[in-house]
Amino acid sequence: MKLSFLEAAEAELQAAMDYYNLQKSGLGQEFLAEIKAMIDRITNFPEAWQPLSRRTRRCLSRRFPYGIIYQIRDDEILIIAVSHLHQKPMYWQDRL
Repeated sequence: MKLSFLEAAEAELQAAMDYYNLQKSGLGQEFLAEIKAMIDRITNFPEAWQPLSRRTRRCLSRRFPYGIIYQIRDDEILIIAVSHLHQKPMYWQDRL
């Protein structure tokens, strides 16, 4: 199944990596590794995580306060947001 990111989700991922690298050298890479593991789980089991709406789901990080918001489409998984869980909930809805 094809995987794609909205530009806003890519920007959120990069901003989070930058933030964690400022906190501790290498922590941004650890964050990225966690995100990649989450994406692997989503790709292998796309319907396993909490539905937020009819087509949208959220996979939560085990280590960081982040979730990946995504949609399962015909032949792809679309990453809508790499969302910090302490932000305003559902802020990403206008991206759809």
